[in-house]
Amino acid sequence: MSQVEESIEVAVPVRTAYNQWTQFETFPEFMGGVERIEQRTDTLTHWVTSVNGVRREFDAEITEQIPDERVAWTTVDGEARQAGVVTFHRLDDAHTKVMLQMDFEPEGVAETIGDRLGFVKRQTKGDLKRFKEFIESRGGETGGWRGAVV
Repeated sequence: MSQVEESIEVAVPVRTAYNQWTQFETFPEFMGGVERIEQRTDTLTHWVTSVNGVRREFDAEITEQIPDERVAWTTVDGEARQAGVVTFHRLDDAHTKVMLQMDFEPEGVAETIGDRLGFVKRQTKGDLKRFKEFIESRGGETGGWRGAVV
């Protein structure tokens, strides 16, 4: 099992950053390699990804969701094995630190080599940078789900 941990500061209130992160179907707009996400229930999402020509489909379940604090998930079905959490830390009224921690299981030789060369870490860092650009350029969230999953 491999791990990645990255964070970024965004110039929006914690509520705005959190609300946007609950809009899973917008992830392809800032996450590299994510083709599509379907929100099937309040806690189940279906992902279609394509990274370096490797296409995967999997389901992920939200295992914990606390408004303005955290969203945790784990894969439950499909071709990818991962679990993670995104936490939101209020820095002041207009700034938030978004921290992503993820455990994942590389599959096959290419993914193992890519992991050892830091591909996932760079991808995660790029995704967070694009999230920052996405949310700051909009000035607000595209929506938000304020329900709790515990």
